[in-house]
Amino acid sequence: MGNQIVRIKDIAEKANVSTGTVDRVLHNRGRVAEEVRERVLKIAEELNYTPNIIARALVTNKIYNIAALIPDPAVDRYWQAPQTGVEKAEKELHQYGIRVTRYIFDPFDANSFVKEADKVSESNCNGVLIAPIFYRQSLSYFSKWKRDGIPFVLFNTHIPACEPLMYIGQDSYQSGVLAGKLLHFGYKGKATFVVAHIDEDIQNSTHLIHKEQGFVDYFAAQGLDKLMHLLQTDLQSKQQQTIPQQLDELLKANPDIKGIFVTNSKASVVAEYLFQQGLQHVNLVGYDLIEKNLHYLNSGQIDFLINQNPKGQGYWGIHGLADHLIFKKKNNPIKYLPLDIITKENLHYYIEADM
Repeated sequence: MGNQIVRIKDIAEKANVSTGTVDRVLHNRGRVAEEVRERVLKIAEELNYTPNIIARALVTNKIYNIAALIPDPAVDRYWQAPQTGVEKAEKELHQYGIRVTRYIFDPFDANSFVKEADKVSESNCNGVLIAPIFYRQSLSYFSKWKRDGIPFVLFNTHIPACEPLMYIGQDSYQSGVLAGKLLHFGYKGKATFVVAHIDEDIQNSTHLIHKEQGFVDYFAAQGLDKLMHLLQTDLQSKQQQTIPQQLDELLKANPDIKGIFVTNSKASVVAEYLFQQGLQHVNLVGYDLIEKNLHYLNSGQIDFLINQNPKGQGYWGIHGLADHLIFKKKNNPIKYLPLDIITKENLHYYIEADM
């Protein structure tokens, strides 16, 4: 039939049966004689029939309730971008019955996460989009949702063992390797490089551990682990000493520090310190195009930012659930987003782009 769309009516006419019979065969419902069933399926195959799933979704008027369990952007601005991505996807998919309820938790308070995750479990939702930044607390919810047959998509943090419907985000390990290469590119001599986690519970944050491991492994793979001294530091704003005081001690004890890799969106904290101290010789690599980071990228205190495309993570997460729930598509279990290296010279291309 060339490029024409094949309809159920076309199959019915060629098979000399009613459209209702064809519908029962194609959707495997109701009783149909075996000889008729085989004839209908053979003709459907000959005509290259494909069901119009989109049209079917529009006709059914079924509502699919998705729970989005996302950290509070009022506490950490990084999380505004995933929310924006979720909102964009919801608007596009609204006509197909997608409705998103947001459950917002404090990214620095595991109890807040548990409280909101309990609400999700009680909500009778059809699917869950979640940033599982609290690893230990997330596991029991994954087990429950799997038992209840509720598909869930992870973004930001990948936990393969929990077998999600899919993960959307960066390859954390490879982004750590990339950060190591960027710092090494900026300084080839003997030096100390620092992996800095800022205001994080490292033992409960698998994605940050993977970033650190990738960073360390880069230098080992290059045979540089003897030449380069690698340090790991946890900088906490709630300690007795301020973060600038903690950095003072770190640089005093290690005057040959030539580069710092900040594993989350808080590179601006280190950049501000370097600026105030007039330290131009320390290269700095971090993540994310948030306002404070962009200021220091443009002024030169931050050398490179690795863009994690958080807006895309929220956007594709909702689309992944829609593909599964409505369009019955088979999801790829992992959707890695590109490791974009941002400098002040190419920044405007990313700021202007809408995902």
